Amino acid sequence: MDGHRRLTAWLIGGLVVTLLGFHLTLPLLETKKKVKKKKPIRVYMDGCFDMMHYGHCNALRQARALGDQLFVGVVSDDEITANKGPPVTPLNERMIMVSAVKWVDEVIPDAPYEITEDFMRKLFDEYNIDYIIHGDDPCLLPDGSDAYALAKKVGRYKQIKRTEGVSSTDIVGRMLLCVRERSSSDNPSHSSLQRQFSHGHSHKLDDRGSGSVTRISHFLPTSRRIVQFSNGKGPGRDARIVYIDGAFDLFHAGHVEILRLARELGDFLLVGIHPDQTVSSKRGAHRPIMNLHERSLSVLACRYVDEVIIGAPLKVSKDMITTFNISLVVHGSVGEDNDFRNESQNPYSVPIDMGIFKLLDSPLDITTSTLIKRIVANHEAYQKRNERKGESERKYYEGKTYVPGD
Repeated sequence: MDGHRRLTAWLIGGLVVTLLGFHLTLPLLETKKKVKKKKPIRVYMDGCFDMMHYGHCNALRQARALGDQLFVGVVSDDEITANKGPPVTPLNERMIMVSAVKWVDEVIPDAPYEITEDFMRKLFDEYNIDYIIHGDDPCLLPDGSDAYALAKKVGRYKQIKRTEGVSSTDIVGRMLLCVRERSSSDNPSHSSLQRQFSHGHSHKLDDRGSGSVTRISHFLPTSRRIVQFSNGKGPGRDARIVYIDGAFDLFHAGHVEILRLARELGDFLLVGIHPDQTVSSKRGAHRPIMNLHERSLSVLACRYVDEVIIGAPLKVSKDMITTFNISLVVHGSVGEDNDFRNESQNPYSVPIDMGIFKLLDSPLDITTSTLIKRIVANHEAYQKRNERKGESERKYYEGKTYVPGD
């Protein structure tokens, strides 16, 4: 010490302080305040999700953007039957579909069609839901009242924009048209339903003059929608890339389950979606029910899918395998084209010869034809349901106004 006495101010932070020439070590004082963890915003959306399509997925995407966690209620079979008519897909299949959507955090089975006071209290108290979400199209009960009236009354309701161009009613209508037109397939004017589906023509369902009209595919694909549905990232440098292809028409639980198995075999799942012309040549002029862009969005919304090839070739070539660095090509055991090994032009001959082809046991015995057969078996009930729903659809489009955001 040089003998000079120094008086140093007290400083916070555990500094060594010289006070009148003596060294003192102050205890470390806590200066940081504990940051209170922000409570996640939980939003709830419910629906029938019958014949689930990209419009449902886009609604769930919009709902998820309004919070941090999305809880989805799936309406029971009995509730759907009582309020709308019989569902095409049963609850267990609809649960698989909703659970597989990449924006969904938790699924609540057997949700009521109407948001009752008891169920709303359960959402708020048991699930800690902050807001209840629905689209801008009206959801009316059989007595004409608003199914979401209570949620609106308590100020816990938020609205999203309806996805234009598709509805379950529309899809069922397309299948009903296929049933009707197939019986008249000898008429040349009935050979291009697929083009009508792609270009949004309306079509009479009933020759008896009921005036019911099925609105078919008013879907206008945009690059922005594809970006919204995409993961936005490619495979890692050493990723094991698995490839599976198909039509994926009327995207259903069977598709979801085989995609889940395929994804478990690698690090990145690439899905090839065949063009409309390819599907028509393989399965008839009335297919596909959904056009290429619609099918692509449905597949992209699946949490097991990393990337899609829109309009993939039917044959998996050596060049394609090299271009996408594919490690394994897979195909499900349940399908409508499973005689490929006997075809003169086996689409999987190259990966088979390379030893990178695997046939997967499909968990569910469901195909697109399965869904169409369900419609055929209960044709009259679904036609009546569509006629009732068609009236509300007509009113919606007549009174339609621009809604910002989606």
